[in-house]
Amino acid sequence: MKSVGVVIGKGYIIYRSFSCKELVVAELKGLKKPVKLKADMAEFCGVGQLPRTEITKKLWDYIKGKKLQTRSANGKPENAGKYIVADAKLLKLFKNTNSTSKSGNLTDLRNMQEGDTIDMMQMAAVVSANVE
Repeated sequence: MKSVGVVIGKGYIIYRSFSCKELVVAELKGLKKPVKLKADMAEFCGVGQLPRTEITKKLWDYIKGKKLQTRSANGKPENAGKYIVADAKLLKLFKNTNSTSKSGNLTDLRNMQEGDTIDMMQMAAVVSANVE
């Protein structure tokens, strides 16, 4: 069984091989591969590169820490529900979002105001709009 790896450098991981006789260096791929962040996201996260999973985790930690969830569209923050209320810090990230999903759904958040909400399912579009 493969042991837990340790990330080294930019986009590489080191771990013990299946035979446990040698160390293997492998390139990180998919969601674990660090991506370059655009300026607003880099400021929000405090670093220039992160894997998408870590970006999403930082966003959710912030949202839950500030109690910015609500049960209804454009409702008041109540720390529960599937909608996210935009505060000044999140608004910078949301306003960068203008994309169309593979299914044809348009996510255009460029005209959002502070206090407006987005559905939690739109978070992937927000992350994608803020990475290079």
